[in-house]
Amino acid sequence: MKTPKLTILAAMALTACATQEDSVTQDTEQAVRDFIAVRELAETDKLRTANQDHWDEIDLNFIIYKKRKQAYLIEFARRCRELHEYPVVADVRNGNEIRARFDTIRGCQIAKMFPLTEGEVAELEAIGESPGSRN
Repeated sequence: MKTPKLTILAAMALTACATQEDSVTQDTEQAVRDFIAVRELAETDKLRTANQDHWDEIDLNFIIYKKRKQAYLIEFARRCRELHEYPVVADVRNGNEIRARFDTIRGCQIAKMFPLTEGEVAELEAIGESPGSRN
């Protein structure tokens, strides 16, 4: 009799953790969308890639794509769970350019791209972090 109760309690605990994670993800996603609206970020259709490019993940919907002298906020058309599965390489169809709505990063279609200033990058990197969590 105790085994079913333990199973139910374990299932409830896992559900609570998943619900809390989804809530944090939704909060982060909404914070980034608010940031885009408040800052009135202008979209760009393409960016040139280079071997030194890399990205920082904000959540599964957004990354900050960093080039040597410029950074971009990239929004995916859907949640991109594949970000953790592969090395940092863009799936570029046209030479060394990434195009919004046509190209992908790790199989996830890029919906929108926004050029960022250094200050905007710092603000976006801070979204979702709790005080004292930075090294």
